[in-house]
Amino acid sequence: MWAILSGIEGNIAAYEAVLADIKRQRVKVEQLYILGDIVAANPDSEKVIKRIQNPLPGELEPQVCIGWWEEQCFALHGLGSTAEPTELIARFGKETAKLLWDSLSRETVQWLRNCHFGFFELDCLLIHGSTISVSDELTPQTPPWQMLDRLQRVQANHLFCGRSGQVFEYQLQGGSVNSSVMTLDQPHPVQTITAPKRRVVGVGNVGRELGKATYTLYSPYSDSLEFKTVYYGSKKGFGN
Repeated sequence: MWAILSGIEGNIAAYEAVLADIKRQRVKVEQLYILGDIVAANPDSEKVIKRIQNPLPGELEPQVCIGWWEEQCFALHGLGSTAEPTELIARFGKETAKLLWDSLSRETVQWLRNCHFGFFELDCLLIHGSTISVSDELTPQTPPWQMLDRLQRVQANHLFCGRSGQVFEYQLQGGSVNSSVMTLDQPHPVQTITAPKRRVVGVGNVGRELGKATYTLYSPYSDSLEFKTVYYGSKKGFGN
């Protein structure tokens, strides 16, 4: 069984609640994946990183890939593909950018840079956004041809993503996509890509909504999928 998380966003209480819920599962969880957005403009982001780096005895060592917030950190520190976090500032403003800067040390940002972009396990791709970028947000409203394109790029039958923060299961029952290139000198043949049944899964968000965390359990052996909701703090309790 795999536990797949995304979007802790510096919320240490939410992360602890999910770890406790994982321990309570009847079927043993063998792998723990965290699909980005571990940090955010949150003073507790360093605590989350330290907790991930130092699992308690008997706990799984998380496998971590980068997300949108990590990319903004890289830009802030001059380590990304852009000179400054224009996307962060446009969305949240300069005050949030300053808070993100203050929330993480240079050492932590360097550690984040060593995290993976995504994971390909068996026939599953686990990634924050998509094969395009960490900003690429897949949702239940995403057109089928776009979903197929993201899957086809890596030949994955199952894509697990966290960018939207939603929990959802999106099934492609099989089909084909025609593509062609138009030039001025001569016509080019149409290429047809035929795809079998495939699935895109939104794994939820751990830390964005105070008091409520969502994550996903998946068995690659039985292909079973379960969305989990954990209430903590004043709303403490559990649900499916």
